[in-house]
Amino acid sequence: MSFTSWMVRRTFKKSDERRDAGITVPDTVVRYLDILYGTNPKWESLDVYRPADREGPLPVIVSVHGGGWVYGDKELYQYYCMNLAERGFAVVNFTYRLAPEYKFPAAIDDVNMVMEWVLKPENIKEYGFDADHIFMVGDSAGAHMASLYTCICTDPDFAARFAMYVPKRPDGRPFVPDGLALNCGVYEIRMRNANAMTKNLMKDLLPGRGTAKEMYLINVVPHVNQGFPPCYVMTANADPLAGPPAQKKFVEKLRAKGVPVTEKTWGTEEAPLKHVFHLNIRMEESVRLNDEECEFFRSLMKEKEE
Repeated sequence: MSFTSWMVRRTFKKSDERRDAGITVPDTVVRYLDILYGTNPKWESLDVYRPADREGPLPVIVSVHGGGWVYGDKELYQYYCMNLAERGFAVVNFTYRLAPEYKFPAAIDDVNMVMEWVLKPENIKEYGFDADHIFMVGDSAGAHMASLYTCICTDPDFAARFAMYVPKRPDGRPFVPDGLALNCGVYEIRMRNANAMTKNLMKDLLPGRGTAKEMYLINVVPHVNQGFPPCYVMTANADPLAGPPAQKKFVEKLRAKGVPVTEKTWGTEEAPLKHVFHLNIRMEESVRLNDEECEFFRSLMKEKEE
């Protein structure tokens, strides 16, 4: 493990613990905890959260956590994901295999296994998933993973490069998320001219430490296609890791392919916002953003039904 990855784990953990200090599990949410979706109990487990006052099938949000591909788990995202569930969704919050212990594309394989689990008929029934309305959220590295996985879902030739079989919905359609909310994400990664942090994380993540083939596979922008679902893409104005214009080429490519995009930079000069601020559910701006993204998903549901 590089010193960079060690520091990411150390500093991010302290920051996340400060962010969530004092928050407790709300009685407005029903939780199903520590469900194994793969074979590794440490790395491949998930939680499902539902609003306590709702019965029957609910639209689904699958959350892909961030952490520079080397840090994070579902426990660190539980309060954010329960907060989304309170807005009327069944939320799937999962842990995936991290680098450098597991190299690319192990985490992407885990995302696919989670979707296989969500789409199993017995799980749709038991947890009340509406299989016609499945959305994904991701932030930072999680936004990269969610968007890269969507490239795989929408391009069989690209999926073949990963030897990956995308699961199907109950009606037989190959799975594609119905919409994405991507927060403070990274969609284009270049080893040349990259800062030391990016280079070291890529060396820990990629088996070949950043070969041309690996960089082609890991970059999202070249693989965006017209099959992409509508996207809400946001960043923060004072984000030192993925602030403007990190999403510029990604958004331009989406629009060039005719994909509906809502793009927004949050924060003002007087009240700047930083990387993944939306995870702090006590912030007024986080409440507004998370409301806005859930409303974005509801608008897609309404359009589909019409």
